[in-house]
Amino acid sequence: MRRLAEPGLFERIADAAWLGRPANRETFEVFNPATGELLAELPDMGVDETRAAIERASEAQTEWAAQTARERSDTLWRWHQLIVRHTDDLATILTAEMGKPLAEAKSEVSHAAAYLQWYAEEANRIYGETIPAPSRDRRMLVIKQPIGVVGAITPWNFPASMVARKISPALAAGCTVVLKPAEQTPLVAGAMFALAERAGFPPGVVNLIYASDGDVVGRELCSHPKVRKISFTGSTEVGRLLMRQCSDQVKKLSLELGGNAPFIVFDDADVDAAVDGAIQAKFRNAGQTCVSANRLYVQSGVHDEFARKFTERVETLSVGDGFEAGVAIGPLIDTRARAKIEAHVADAVEKGGSIRCGGRRIDGVGTFYAPTVLTGISHTMRVAQEETFGPLAPIIRFDDADQVVREANDTIYGLAAYFYASNLSRVWRVAEALEYGMVGINTGRMSSEAAPFGGMKQSGIGREGSRHGLEDYLEMKYLCMGGI
Repeated sequence: MRRLAEPGLFERIADAAWLGRPANRETFEVFNPATGELLAELPDMGVDETRAAIERASEAQTEWAAQTARERSDTLWRWHQLIVRHTDDLATILTAEMGKPLAEAKSEVSHAAAYLQWYAEEANRIYGETIPAPSRDRRMLVIKQPIGVVGAITPWNFPASMVARKISPALAAGCTVVLKPAEQTPLVAGAMFALAERAGFPPGVVNLIYASDGDVVGRELCSHPKVRKISFTGSTEVGRLLMRQCSDQVKKLSLELGGNAPFIVFDDADVDAAVDGAIQAKFRNAGQTCVSANRLYVQSGVHDEFARKFTERVETLSVGDGFEAGVAIGPLIDTRARAKIEAHVADAVEKGGSIRCGGRRIDGVGTFYAPTVLTGISHTMRVAQEETFGPLAPIIRFDDADQVVREANDTIYGLAAYFYASNLSRVWRVAEALEYGMVGINTGRMSSEAAPFGGMKQSGIGREGSRHGLEDYLEMKYLCMGGI
């Protein structure tokens, strides 16, 4: 582990004393996927620790909700400032445990800080409403109150920004939180929680659970009656399971699940701009993003030009340890992720696809795979049907504009979509026809704390970010006052 700017910060990560001493002495290990280096041994918590954290959160809930909006805002703002001040520390931890290039890690930490800033401001804008009463002796109004204890489960691919995106609106609303980060990347969450303690959150408001078995913690969060809401980002399969586990209590859920994002290039597009956007949308975080471009549809009139220019750009992408200068693509999170890419490539080649570049693992200790471009792709291939979650770009030729929209929508997923076109009429028609919660038009990157993030169909329920993200943590209460 590289030395951090602040001595002692990393050691605080593994010291869970202020979060609640674990009931057992079991530990689990966290490794650097680029080097295989052991980074830390953390207490492996389970049902007992999760229940204790829920009880602490429940006890803290009343007082935290009773604070004024300005008081909660000020604490979030102090946390934001500490995150900004320790960007280099947090990015170093993030790159070590997740593998992404250091520049991307710093960008992610900045994105996390932006969510904290946004919801520090939104805490002061939780408004109710008055309703004209049907009689003179009544007054009718609506107030909004925090839903209560929130159980949050975050993924490994964006371990800093997902922490902030989930819990900052909860805290702004007056909820308390029990967070379980992914077992592959728990360290940056630990560092952020250490800074949260320093920011002055009262005991029990933010609670962290380290665990190698997410199922055990997830079941307890879903079944415990004092947890009023679950917020989860991860696979659709796990999302379905959490819905079933929450159903007996009709517990409120926010789910941000899998994607199968189409990236469409029409023949009136700026091809060079489309290539730039595709590189962003496909290869950021080595393609390990839920909004990653998974299917690249290119109209016949520009197909060959796009495929050539895109392949030339992909061949220049440097792969390696995220701490090395100039690296654009880091390792995959583990060997299973690499095996899935290899299976998709083999299936495509067997069914007539062609490898334009890449198509191979990179030898060495880390779980590296060369950024890959495939052409000659058909819908019978796994790569066109399944989310790859890696640096693999399949290009599908199309002729008919209406048909490509139907094919893009022919999936159970509906998280993100992208397209490039210049005709304004086409832009409006396609944007409205795509069955996705987010659509990037002539851009390959659209995430912002000010915009609602979330999907349709089996890509999830609810929205994160923007003013809409706050509503998921609030209950609406109607008050009718008589005898006025």
